[in-house]
Amino acid sequence: MKFPVADRISRLPSQFFASLTRRVAEVQAEGHDVINLGQGNPDLPTPPHIVEALRSSVLNPMTHKYSPFRGLPALKQAVADFYGRTYGVALDAQREVAVLVGGKTGLVEVAELYLEKGDLALVPDPGYPDYMSGIALAGGEPRLMPITADNNYLPDLDDLTDDEWARSKIWYLNYPNNPTGAGATPAFFDSVIERATAHNVLVVHDFAYGAIGYDGVMPPSFLARPGAKEAGIEIYTLSKTYNMAGWRVAFAVGNAEVIEQLNLIQDHYYVSIFPAIQEAAIAALGPDQSSVGTLVATYERRRNAFISAAEDGGLDVPATAGSFFCWLPIPKELSSIEFAERLLVEGHVAVAPGRGFGPHGEGYVRLGLLTEESRLREAANRISTFVHKLR
Repeated sequence: MKFPVADRISRLPSQFFASLTRRVAEVQAEGHDVINLGQGNPDLPTPPHIVEALRSSVLNPMTHKYSPFRGLPALKQAVADFYGRTYGVALDAQREVAVLVGGKTGLVEVAELYLEKGDLALVPDPGYPDYMSGIALAGGEPRLMPITADNNYLPDLDDLTDDEWARSKIWYLNYPNNPTGAGATPAFFDSVIERATAHNVLVVHDFAYGAIGYDGVMPPSFLARPGAKEAGIEIYTLSKTYNMAGWRVAFAVGNAEVIEQLNLIQDHYYVSIFPAIQEAAIAALGPDQSSVGTLVATYERRRNAFISAAEDGGLDVPATAGSFFCWLPIPKELSSIEFAERLLVEGHVAVAPGRGFGPHGEGYVRLGLLTEESRLREAANRISTFVHKLR
């Protein structure tokens, strides 16, 4: 028997990076030493105090029960306290905080909540591919907003027509940016808020790499700008800041009406998150953030080691402002997909083709700084050798 799936499922985009993972495994299975810089999966362990909080909580039988549908009140308060200390943003813990089963879940849910067939969602190009998932499920249409080196990887706010603004319901932003590593300024966020307010567009700022800024610059929070709470929300995941990618815990903060709708849809999808994970998240967000400073310093050393070795090999690698990625321009002789495939087979370095992040990602590959400095220097040497052979 055949059971045809619903149209919404057939609209889902293919998982571009699943095929990349398979190709890396195939080359490794042939016995090659592959340096895998193609993924965004943190390689360092979760800080010990967070693990200990989980361990202690698991030993308490009360955490084996269902937790409140909308998350532990103590976790919501920890989020509010964290935002107050870190960004100077005052949050009502019950009305302006939603606990999420991973940041990706919230990004998809927002589209399901606010898009109807034919509505536009503004999406950075290049950008995180999974923005497209929620848009497709909801029946909306992505309106790509190019971000390029020429405009410092910020979208041109004058690029949309009046009709496009009228059809736009959601506006995805992401700074520090995946894949480019670019940062945004408070002035840019102010301009976004002005446009979004004028056209009644919900801003969804994906702040996944919010803790990871370089050269002494702390990435600004969208929510810290005047009018931001009225214009939208910010989604923050513990995956990157605390190396908790597999724990699947994040939160959304901001506009109380949007937070309520996120809570509502999650009432139907989930029975919250395992309470012990929530209690570990409380420990992560506490006043002692020294582990975060150590993490950022590690990524900055890795960034500098890779760039220095790449420049020694004759490559031009712009210094990213944040995230744990480098955005590497490639020779024009090959497409980004061809470059990544040949580099994997001939140089045994895995990178993510820029085209996988959108049409304006062509001409680049993304590298994750997710291995030790010696391996990053070796990767830079292999890449420069490969590029020189092409030329």
